[in-house]
Amino acid sequence: MKAAGTMCAFWLGLAAVGAALQAEPDAGPPWPSERAQAWCDAHPLPAGCNYLPADAVNQLEMWQADTFDPVRIDRELGWAEGLGFNTVRVFLHNLAWSEDPSGFLDRMDRFLALAQRHHISVLFVIFDAVWNPLPHPGPQPAPTPGVHNSQWVQSPGVILLTNAAAQSGLEAYVKSVLGRFRDDGRVLGWDLFNEPDNDNARSYPRQETPYKSEYSLILLRETFRWARAIGPSQPLTAGVWHGDWDLRAASAVTRFELEHSDVISYHCYGPLPDMARRVAQLRPLGRPLWCTEYMARPLGSTFATILPYLREQRIGAWCWGFVAGKSQTRYAWDTWATPARGEPAPWFHDVLRPDGSPYDPREAALLRRLLLPAGGP
Repeated sequence: MKAAGTMCAFWLGLAAVGAALQAEPDAGPPWPSERAQAWCDAHPLPAGCNYLPADAVNQLEMWQADTFDPVRIDRELGWAEGLGFNTVRVFLHNLAWSEDPSGFLDRMDRFLALAQRHHISVLFVIFDAVWNPLPHPGPQPAPTPGVHNSQWVQSPGVILLTNAAAQSGLEAYVKSVLGRFRDDGRVLGWDLFNEPDNDNARSYPRQETPYKSEYSLILLRETFRWARAIGPSQPLTAGVWHGDWDLRAASAVTRFELEHSDVISYHCYGPLPDMARRVAQLRPLGRPLWCTEYMARPLGSTFATILPYLREQRIGAWCWGFVAGKSQTRYAWDTWATPARGEPAPWFHDVLRPDGSPYDPREAALLRRLLLPAGGP
């Protein structure tokens, strides 16, 4: 009886997902490619990092009122400015908004003011499908020793992702955030959903839904529709990250992202030949390109090999990580299986030590030479 009930639930769930996909309203067309190119031409070529303060273990700890740390943020963004970074990619979280909507928006405004002080634009990420699928507000756990990004949380998480009837709050979140900052010149763009079909096979496979890519496609379409309804002056995007990026062979999620993004964004942690191959797949789409995640030293993705190429190709670039801290992304992805002991050599991600000194002074010198006028100070 139990096996029969499980199979029944499986088929009912699959049927429900299929029906939702069929009924999904149109998300609206992207900007004309000329408008997207004009937007990018009007802004400096982005070069920066994915940013989380060193004292935050995840997005909730960054944005909740009790742990939001503008003094540290100001100091760390000053370090970013000193390296020549002119942009940061920053993850938001729907729970931080739902617990305190007006306070959350005010903290976003304060963050933007700090970034502007350091001549840094912001690419905000609205939803994220990676790592812990069961987020909760309030105090966050301490990092697990030796494990990469051990307490990062998904947004919205599996419970809301798989319950369309409960997603009215997500619509309010998206429209509230974009409505507040839709014409804010400090915002470079909106990355609506990070890796929506990531199955977290290395970290949380037992907690994930068996229909994740299908559920995520539903929310991805809705999020684009909600965002288009607001009509921000900044471009919308959602980055492709795995599989085939040829529209004729791409998955449904990847194809939707490529067909609906104003600026095409993507992730690539491979060496230079992999990066060049991916760029070649995307160029025929005729849109500006942003590489919103790269730089994994042991995999051959380094500043020295990748950043000069991205600058030459006029592609925006955001490395993963900045100041080593509670996210522990100096450790590799495989530390989920075998936690690291001691200092990794080389670091996987991250650029600076907690005191602001560079992990590799040669990297810092290269960044200043590539990104600062006349090579910087």
